[in-house]
Amino acid sequence: MDFNPSPRTVELQEAMWDLMRKHVFPAEATWAQYLREHGVHEHPPVMEELKEQARRRGLWNLFLPEWSGVSNLEYAPIAEISGWSPVIGPEAINCQAPDTGNMETLNLFGTAEQKQRWLEPLKEGTIRSAYAMTEPDAASSDATNIQTVIRREGDHYVVNGRKWWITGVADDRCEIFIVMGKTDPGAATHRQQSMVLVPRDTPGLRIERHLPLFGYQDQHGHSEIVFDDVRVPAENLLGEEGDGFTIAQARLGPGRIHHAMRAIGMAERALALMVDRAKSRVAFGSRLADQGVVQEHIANSRIEIDQARLQVLHCAWMIDTVGAKDARYEISAIKVIAPQVACTVVDRAIEIFGAGGVSDDFPLAYFYAWARALRIVDGPDAVHRRTVARGELKPTPPFVG
Repeated sequence: MDFNPSPRTVELQEAMWDLMRKHVFPAEATWAQYLREHGVHEHPPVMEELKEQARRRGLWNLFLPEWSGVSNLEYAPIAEISGWSPVIGPEAINCQAPDTGNMETLNLFGTAEQKQRWLEPLKEGTIRSAYAMTEPDAASSDATNIQTVIRREGDHYVVNGRKWWITGVADDRCEIFIVMGKTDPGAATHRQQSMVLVPRDTPGLRIERHLPLFGYQDQHGHSEIVFDDVRVPAENLLGEEGDGFTIAQARLGPGRIHHAMRAIGMAERALALMVDRAKSRVAFGSRLADQGVVQEHIANSRIEIDQARLQVLHCAWMIDTVGAKDARYEISAIKVIAPQVACTVVDRAIEIFGAGGVSDDFPLAYFYAWARALRIVDGPDAVHRRTVARGELKPTPPFVG
């Protein structure tokens, strides 16, 4: 692969850094203050200003090559930069989860009517969406375990079940849910599941609670919801009956690398904070930066971030050249390593900051919570290691001594 950034990548990186320095970073305090005064799940108006600034710079919907003309390899540095401010940066450029995955899903499997009603406003950033798959009573890392029932009744589907950790639900702009459930328990294992589109205001859809993540309430929420005889028109089916598992796999490939890209950015900001703190604080008669153990933390963080970034870029290049299916082992590998590196680097930064690091005066405590959660989101580390191991066990090595 060619590691030289394309002229387009350089142009986009410069535009993204301009957006971050002039608008996103300064908006963080405004954002936090608004949520303190109006409620943690409210929508700070400054976001609409940031979106306008992003559009002016051509930084909009870059995550999908089909729309942007930007490859996954070219998009990776942009996603990384957005990860420096992981709550605000991605949404400012309309490249936030779970909407990116949902937009890709609708683009691949939606009908013309579904795209017009839901995909277009998502592309415009005027609504949000949720992806309702995981359940409290099933090991949802294996999608075949899903117990929610989707039953055909005449011209409608009726949905019954309970979902949790459904991201985006607390945001009242979340207008559409992609819901996975079983339409035929008697079919082959990977043909039992289907997906339907459920509008937020459908009778029988009930939001039970918004779950905290290490004590933090996400602005958009991670929620538990109940579907109690939720009835939607049959034309709300995505694809065909039995396509649910296939759609889920298609949805997760690119989304997983987006998480990894942003995790690298989060790690970079943690390292920047670590270095700044080490250069400005004095203990035992000298700067922290002059302490051997602190230098080791900084050096190891740089080495690990750069290693992870190269692996992420290689994976993006693989998706561009051979497709997500043939890059599945590389996707699983970076899904493990990027959040793991972010976790480790943030942990080191917290140590350098001491008590300040676990407070809300700095972003490190939240970074740590989110980095740890990323090791579960879109499949836990153990599942991805299993995938990588299976790939390694298949071929015959060129030599065994």
